[in-house]
Amino acid sequence: MEDAAPGLSDAAREDVLKALETAVAVADLGSGEVLFENSKFFKWFPAPVEDDAAVWERLPGADWDTVLARLDRRGSASIDTESAGKPRTVPVVVALRRADLDGRACIVLEARDASRQREAEYMLDSYSKMAERQNRELNKEKEKAERLLLNIMPRLVYEELKDYGTTTPNRFDAASVLMVDFVGFTEMAATREPGTVISELNDIFTAFDRIVELFGSERIKTMGDGYMAVSGLPEGNPDHATNLVKVAIRMRRYLRRRNESHPIPWQCRIGVATGPVIGSVVGIQKYVYDVFGPAVNLAARLEAFADPMQIVICKVTRDALSEEFEVRSLGEEAIKGFGEIEIYSVDGEPSTRR
Repeated sequence: MEDAAPGLSDAAREDVLKALETAVAVADLGSGEVLFENSKFFKWFPAPVEDDAAVWERLPGADWDTVLARLDRRGSASIDTESAGKPRTVPVVVALRRADLDGRACIVLEARDASRQREAEYMLDSYSKMAERQNRELNKEKEKAERLLLNIMPRLVYEELKDYGTTTPNRFDAASVLMVDFVGFTEMAATREPGTVISELNDIFTAFDRIVELFGSERIKTMGDGYMAVSGLPEGNPDHATNLVKVAIRMRRYLRRRNESHPIPWQCRIGVATGPVIGSVVGIQKYVYDVFGPAVNLAARLEAFADPMQIVICKVTRDALSEEFEVRSLGEEAIKGFGEIEIYSVDGEPSTRR
């Protein structure tokens, strides 16, 4: 059988390699002498004045000690560099592999334009940074929404709403409710500069919030100049009555001290009642956590019976106190919706203070 027709001649093959758009070169592994290069390689990595410059002198920025070590261990390596071509440099990736050619240890170099790859990496990095920025902004908005919701409902209720999208109304058979109202606020709001009045009211409510939190209680809401707090829900607490009476005493003390150094005196009435309540989120588009029940109504009635800077509690609250407060009876009073009940004034704290 005759041999197949011969392929391209060596000269033709060399012409093909020189005409390739891919930059190709062959260099001696030991000396770095460039044995062959096509026009693209020469254009990107031109030789200096000395024609016999080693290949490592023509590829800028490469750590050739590391490259040669990798070629020795793995047989291949790569270099990220830039072409020296005009009118602009081009990012180039050079793939190197070790080869034995005609019994000579050589390096085969193949360089390609990495512009599109770099552009894709830049776009990917830009999109990644944009996504991170949007994610940070989203997290900030989520944290802001969480803070707002925690201002209107207890954390346990918020967690339930977040996890399930809804909340279940709960009945609490043993809880205490505190109601605060300010004496003469309507007249004060009508006769004084509105910004000053609201600023002072905000300061007072902020202080009240800290006091309520200090004694493990929950601020439920403010209603104009009214303030409502509870203890014993949504987490049960056997000391709910004691904690809330301590809250009432601290509120009164805060106002007395504040009045000593402020031109506008603030006086309050406080009612505290104990009994069953129901706690629930109300509303669909606008969430509000609220409490309902006999204890809520009674606390409001007791607050109305109080004199300025007086704390009035019911018998159930007095009997539930776990510490000895200075309490005196105010006798029986006819309370709307509750009939004749005995009420008490809290004049001082127990001997053992928190």
